[in-house]
Parts: sequence; C-alpha cells; structure tokens
Amino acid sequence: MGASRLPWKVIIISLFYSLCAAHHRYKGLYPSAFRVKRGVALLVNPIFQNSVKDVDLLYEILLNGLQFEDELGQFSVRDKELASLRKTHKLEVICEDIIPKTVPQVRRLTFALAQDMGVLRTEDFERTVLTLVYTANKIAQASTAHQKDAWAECFISLYEAIKHDLTIR
Repeated sequence: MGASRLPWKVIIISLFYSLCAAHHRYKGLYPSAFRVKRGVALLVNPIFQNSVKDVDLLYEILLNGLQFEDELGQFSVRDKELASLRKTHKLEVICEDIIPKTVPQVRRLTFALAQDMGVLRTEDFERTVLTLVYTANKIAQASTAHQKDAWAECFISLYEAIKHDLTIR
C-alpha cells in the first residue's frame, strides 16, 4: 500500500519543487520589486505601463528629461507638471528601488536575462528598458574611461537582451 502511494508523493514533491523554481525565476530578475520599501503595499511589484496612455506618458517623460542624479540613482523629472503626476511616483519607485544601480548588479541581471531564453513578462521588459536608460545616463556621467567602458558593456548587454526579446515575441 505504501509503495503504491510513493509515485504520487514523488509527483507532488516534484510539482512543488518545479512551482518553487518557477516562482524563484519569477522573482529572480528584479527581486527588489517584491520588497515593500516605502511602506505602501500597493507598490509591491509595481508596473508603470498598464495602457497605451501610460506608454505615451513614459515616452513624454523620457523625451522631456529623466535624470538619475547621484550614486544612489535619485530619480527626477525635469518637467514640473510631469513630475507632479501620481503615475510619475510609481515610476520613481521603480527607478529608485527596483532597477539595479551598480555594474555588478546590472551584470547579474544581464547574465540572468541571457540564461532565460523565454519571452520577458511585461514588467520585466519595462524594468529592463528602464535599466537601459539608467545605464545610458551612467555612461554620460562617468568620469573615467574605465567607468564608461564598464557601463557601455552593460548597455550593450541590455540592448541585446531587449532585442532578443523583441525578436522572439
């Protein structure tokens, strides 16, 4: 009797482990998206783009000037009207608290992106594009050739990951 139940237990355990692995992969690219940092539960795993209107707003913000001002990546929008929007606050949380801010963190991200050959989820694609914007900003702010080269390498790896994702969609 115990032997006949063994295969079911093995199936259930293997299913559990595969679900855990899938959940780990789900959180793997941007694990900080699942940590509440600002005391607002609604901002756990935030996503900026939920509609075409949001995409247009993001484009307008990027076009008018999105700035990362210091080593911590303090986010600001040059246009005061755009900066005052509630939706921009969500973008601020994503940019300041979720996307990677150091070369090693971006390299870990690009390694994980290269390992996972599937289509990115919407929020991961959005965060990867925002990380690309951040790396471009860091290239412009770099004071040494070594820093510029390191950030440029990150930029190219992110670009390749985004290009790959767009070609398999």
